[in-house]
Amino acid sequence: MEANTLKNIFNQFDHKSNYVSHSELNSGHINDTFLVKTDGDKNYILQRINHNIFKDVPGLVNNKVLTSKHLKSKYPTLSKDALSKKVLSFVKSKNTEFYYHKENGNFWNVMVFIDDSVTHEIVKDEEIAYEGGKLLGEFLNFTSDLDSSLLIDVIPNFHDMSFRFKQYAVSIQSATKARLNKASKYTKIVADLKEEMYILQKLKASGEIPTRVTHNDTKISNSLFDKNNKGICMIDTDTVMPGIIHYDFGDAIRTICNTAAEDEKDLSKVEFNLEYYIAYEKGFLEQTKDSLSPVSLKYLPLAAKTMIFIMALRFLTDYLNNDTYYKTNYSEHNLDRAKNQFKLIESFTEKTVNN
Repeated sequence: MEANTLKNIFNQFDHKSNYVSHSELNSGHINDTFLVKTDGDKNYILQRINHNIFKDVPGLVNNKVLTSKHLKSKYPTLSKDALSKKVLSFVKSKNTEFYYHKENGNFWNVMVFIDDSVTHEIVKDEEIAYEGGKLLGEFLNFTSDLDSSLLIDVIPNFHDMSFRFKQYAVSIQSATKARLNKASKYTKIVADLKEEMYILQKLKASGEIPTRVTHNDTKISNSLFDKNNKGICMIDTDTVMPGIIHYDFGDAIRTICNTAAEDEKDLSKVEFNLEYYIAYEKGFLEQTKDSLSPVSLKYLPLAAKTMIFIMALRFLTDYLNNDTYYKTNYSEHNLDRAKNQFKLIESFTEKTVNN
């Protein structure tokens, strides 16, 4: 993006700083994110929110701001500057909203950049896994008393198992015979696991596992660390909305404990890293154990299996639909992704049941 264009957008916000330069950050797949350097004592993150994906951007921004305000209330002794280094801080536009929107154009929001921070795309050791678990646990612990009904559903049916199985059933009916034949081993696995994969949703529906504020994008790159790899805070709160903690815990485990890339075709390389699981769970439970019910604790391992399964099912569904949702590089790409996730389930089951 041209400097003058981005500078003009940045100047729609009440930051009382002068733009010096910007660089694009490539950590996200949906929004465009820029680091803006200024002549003041703070730098900023300027983000274009993809309104083609997120249909209610004002509601999404309100979710983020409410959550940050609530998190800040948990640090009553910290100064405003200290808080901006510990919790995401959003800047109002000159129209007093926390976003800028030009008619028929894009939505933008601005956050204070947390200096001397790092992110990790993958987990390389148990220390990072442990610190990541602590960060998510702290986020969920501190937001446990925030009324989730105040937040909108940013992505309706995001982790809803019934919704995913309905999509899958439609894909089975419309799939070509050739693709059905190639996927037959995995459609049988889906059938075998179906009953177990509904357990968490049924517990949520009955209220035995409570609905609460959840992050919903807990890959390790959304955990912010200092340069000594100690956790600072959870970032990228675009998908904060009502959910259950098992979705957050399970998706974090899914993304950090696969020993191979998500589309690795050599399934012998796909294993579940039990050491990272144990380290992440330890950090997570240090922050949450006292606030979780016995039922919630009991089903944490199933959360990991369930979130791996949801991704396997979504990849398989898209393959049967002739690849209409995920970008693919070759004709069997989505099937390979599904195979990868089903192998991860197999490895997870072997290592957690037998240990």
